[in-house]
Amino acid sequence: MSYRATPSAGFHLPQLAQASYDDRATFSAEVSKDIVPKIITANGIDAATLRTEVTPGGYLLKTNASLQTEGDLDDAAADRLAGSLGYVFRQYRVLTSRLNDTTGKTGFVVVRFPQGSLNATVAQRFFEAADATKKGLGGGYAVFGDEQIFLNATNSEGKPYSGLDDASFQDGLRRAAVSFGSPKPMVSSLGNATARSIGNDWQRSTRGEGYQTLLGGSDGELVRKLDEISRCYAFLLAKTADSKGWAKDE
Repeated sequence: MSYRATPSAGFHLPQLAQASYDDRATFSAEVSKDIVPKIITANGIDAATLRTEVTPGGYLLKTNASLQTEGDLDDAAADRLAGSLGYVFRQYRVLTSRLNDTTGKTGFVVVRFPQGSLNATVAQRFFEAADATKKGLGGGYAVFGDEQIFLNATNSEGKPYSGLDDASFQDGLRRAAVSFGSPKPMVSSLGNATARSIGNDWQRSTRGEGYQTLLGGSDGELVRKLDEISRCYAFLLAKTADSKGWAKDE
């Protein structure tokens, strides 16, 4: 699952857009330690069976700190957990994927970098290089360890957001890897995967109704637990926003 610890809606944080990567990463690490395990446990899952790490993540040619949660869950449990994360962290969407599902319909490419060389700066450089190689490749990516992962995600009608078919998507990333300088990457795998976007339009559904429906309704036990966790998250966010100046109007 790929998502961010900083909210996309629901909080007045006019300076958040100017926050540094390091500040976002520090906050994400605190959320990973203090909040994410509570959300996992609320879903009836042993938090020790899942792994969450702070990594670079890209969206529309911009890299920010993101969270990746990985584990062996069935689709229904994964969707509920993704919805829970999106609900508490006020995300418009959380991406779930299963790269080892060869029956999936979403094209993907994994670009591997030399061990220890893939950081936020390198990831952003390759992100920009990929988009320069073929327009449409600057939509988004996730990072796990030394691997930068690109999914040719689709909308509800099955049309790729990139505007590229899977063959063009994969070819563009292959060419970008070949032409990229140091640290030298290589395409380690490509093919089809299962990927789903679990989301809520916070402008239209300000209480998170899209997530609430998936999670058993606004009066359900899970949503009540998540509302309590949301208060813990809001406290942590307010403390960080105050220290970093994210809530200042000027």
